[in-house]
Amino acid sequence: MQPKAVQTIVTDEYKDNLVDRLFIRLFSHKMAQALGAGTDVSGYGGFVDLSKKIMQGRNAQQQQVVVAKVLQSLVPAPVIWAIRTFFSPTRLVCVLNAWFAAKLFEWLVGPCEVAQAEISLADGTVRSQPSAVYIKKCRYLADSGCVGMCVNMCKVPTQDFFTEKFGIPLTMTPNFEDLSCKMIFGQIPPAPEADDAYNQPCLEQQCPTARRINAACPKLN
Repeated sequence: MQPKAVQTIVTDEYKDNLVDRLFIRLFSHKMAQALGAGTDVSGYGGFVDLSKKIMQGRNAQQQQVVVAKVLQSLVPAPVIWAIRTFFSPTRLVCVLNAWFAAKLFEWLVGPCEVAQAEISLADGTVRSQPSAVYIKKCRYLADSGCVGMCVNMCKVPTQDFFTEKFGIPLTMTPNFEDLSCKMIFGQIPPAPEADDAYNQPCLEQQCPTARRINAACPKLN
């Protein structure tokens, strides 16, 4: 079997502004609380370092549970209840979520923009609406270089948080070739067995546990 080509990841240089740094510090603080340990690395690098520490000694499900606790700690329970109670996932609500996500999460994922999406509805029809966020090159994935971290620490917990806690379906579709991603509000996420992300091999040049065969990242299990 021919070894697959090694992809080269070039990490971009970001100049975080005051608001970006405040978000990084807040999320890092909540992660350190959930982990019970901190990090000596500052800034965004510290945020990624805490993510790696959460992965250590935990399987995929345990990692997702920790991140779920972090997300819930960031949003007061009454706010979660109010959103789930008073905001059904209408076209307008999904479009507004995409707009806010594109504005609020650039510190986490890098430059992004609102995009059109085709939403498959429960009755089998398809509706076109601008409720997607197109992430041009995910900062988190580029800095971590880890498929398992992308899926376990970002994709799945974020999907579950919006879909189950807020009652607003969200599907995230990372592209491991160019490191882009789409967040599609209003789209129910697929089951793991139907999700291509769970079959994604490691990013070889970044991951010390990468396999030389075309097998899924072992940290997805």
